[in-house]
Amino acid sequence: MEWWVLLHVATAFWFVAGLAGRDVSVTRAAHAPDIASVQALTGAAGVFDRFFVIPGSIAVLIAGLIAMVATDLSLGDQTWLLVALILFLAIIPLVPLVFLPRGKVFEAALADAVAAGDVTPGLRAAFADRAVLGARWYERIVVGVIIVLMVTKPF
Repeated sequence: MEWWVLLHVATAFWFVAGLAGRDVSVTRAAHAPDIASVQALTGAAGVFDRFFVIPGSIAVLIAGLIAMVATDLSLGDQTWLLVALILFLAIIPLVPLVFLPRGKVFEAALADAVAAGDVTPGLRAAFADRAVLGARWYERIVVGVIIVLMVTKPF
């Protein structure tokens, strides 16, 4: 049964590594002085999203639910587990409400900057989008709280 827990932990590492890689790439891109660097770094961020964050988030949820069943844990008996699951599920609405629509705006600004051959004010504004920045911070904090809950099992 511990193998399911190990798989869950491994998928969590995969997911968190993707979040970290994406965030570092985007942060570096936002401060890059030239459009070629911006393109390279946003391309790297896209790789982290496609191969780590998206599949990792699905894998961590599925592996966690399997580990819960395999180890005979119950959401009703383990309040920390219920809270962690609710918090994880609370991240999901960010995708259709913030990340996808704002991502389209960002892609258009990036395309305009590439066409202009320079980092444009529109691209800088897209990097500074408060909704996206706030959603990323929310995501980081929630994932951090979930990790604390999973390790400490405080209640």
